[in-house]
Amino acid sequence: MIRVNAQIELDEREIQEDFVRASGPGGQNVNKVSTAVQLRFDVARSPSLPEPVRVRLMALAGRRLTQEGVLIIEAERYRSQRRNRDDALERLIELVREACEVETPRRPTRPTLASKKRRLDSKQRRGETKKLRGLKPGTEH
Repeated sequence: MIRVNAQIELDEREIQEDFVRASGPGGQNVNKVSTAVQLRFDVARSPSLPEPVRVRLMALAGRRLTQEGVLIIEAERYRSQRRNRDDALERLIELVREACEVETPRRPTRPTLASKKRRLDSKQRRGETKKLRGLKPGTEH
C-alpha cells in the first residue's frame, strides 16, 4: 500500500507500469535500454479514492487523463529506470495530495466608499492633466 495521506492509501495493484525507450540523454544506452516509465492509474474505477477526491483529480489531470478515466504519467527525466519509476510514483502521489485539498470558494466583496472616492479623484486629476495638454500657449479655454 502506498500512503498518500492519513485517509488515503493506494493499492500497488491499481498502478500499472510500462517501460519504454526514452528520448534525451543516455548516449548509446538510450537505444538499447527501456528506461522511461509510463505509469497508469485508473482514477475512474479506483476503490481507494473517495468520490470528491476522484472528481478533483480528474479535473487536475487534464490531458494526462484518457477517455476511460485512466491517468497516464510519463517519466523520462533520469537515465535509470529505478529513478524514473520513483519520479512517476512521486508525481502521482503529489497529484492525489493536491486533489485532496478543498479550495475555499471566493466570496465576492464590494469596493469601499473610500476606494470609490480615490478612484473618482484620480480620474478627475487625469482628466485635468489631459485638458491642459490640449491648450495652446497663450490661449484660454
